[in-house]
Amino acid sequence: MIRDKKYTLLAKSSGKMGIYQSITSEDANWEFLNFQARLMKKGEKWEGYTGDNEYGFILLGGNYSVKTDKGSWKTVNGRKDVFSGIAHTLYLSRHTSFELTAESEWLDIACGWCKTDQDHPACFKTPEEAAVEIRGGDNATRQINSLIQPGFDCQRLISVEVYTPSGNWSSFPAHKHDTRQLDNDGNVLEANLEETYFYKIDKPQGFAIQQVYNDDRSMDEIAVARNNDVVLVPQGYHPVVAGHGYNVYYLNFLTGSDQSLANTDDPNHQWVYDSWKGLDPRIPMVTSDMNDNN
Repeated sequence: MIRDKKYTLLAKSSGKMGIYQSITSEDANWEFLNFQARLMKKGEKWEGYTGDNEYGFILLGGNYSVKTDKGSWKTVNGRKDVFSGIAHTLYLSRHTSFELTAESEWLDIACGWCKTDQDHPACFKTPEEAAVEIRGGDNATRQINSLIQPGFDCQRLISVEVYTPSGNWSSFPAHKHDTRQLDNDGNVLEANLEETYFYKIDKPQGFAIQQVYNDDRSMDEIAVARNNDVVLVPQGYHPVVAGHGYNVYYLNFLTGSDQSLANTDDPNHQWVYDSWKGLDPRIPMVTSDMNDNN
């Protein structure tokens, strides 16, 4: 699951209508994970078939209806954008036909998928059902909304959305999940996961900075991510900092050895946990109540 060094870790958005971000497992030289984001006009339809994959659809902005051979659903309180509420999430298992229709003037939607050999029930998850966690402390405080969380009824797919206020650090202290480790009872101490970071910034000129590095520094890269960019994390630790003045959102999809977020901290930075004095009052940045006001 280690990518060839010839591939860049930063995928820039096309900036166009339709599919504006697309990463396949083949492109990334990965075993499992695929990602796509698309912008659709009202009435436009996205027809597809999951094949041998499980899919997670995350509503970024607007509203949609969807018809599948496993059920039909419709969003009625979709957020204006990612800074205006919490996501609706749709999970579809393998061998599912779907037709998704944009019901708002425009629809911004992301999708992650990976191969599976299991069947699981379709699930439509509303913003009120997403567990919200405040993680970190001081200027490393951030908000995590669990969309397809560990324990979700699927095989491999995981998705969370994370809000990091201006100037704050996120995914910090740095952690990794690139080597599967079990304890004596078979519990997962660290999973081996492929991961994408899909970014939205609250101002068009904004940015985040992400480092991806491993213990021996054979990988030690810095990516400057702007709106709609994706950073790929094939291995190693991967901390993020939001540029001062810019609130940063990122959507994570992960998949790999386990449906788990078990990870290992960079031991050089574990001391930071004991240094925090409190939480940043700017968190939470979004709530499900905001969806009803859009």
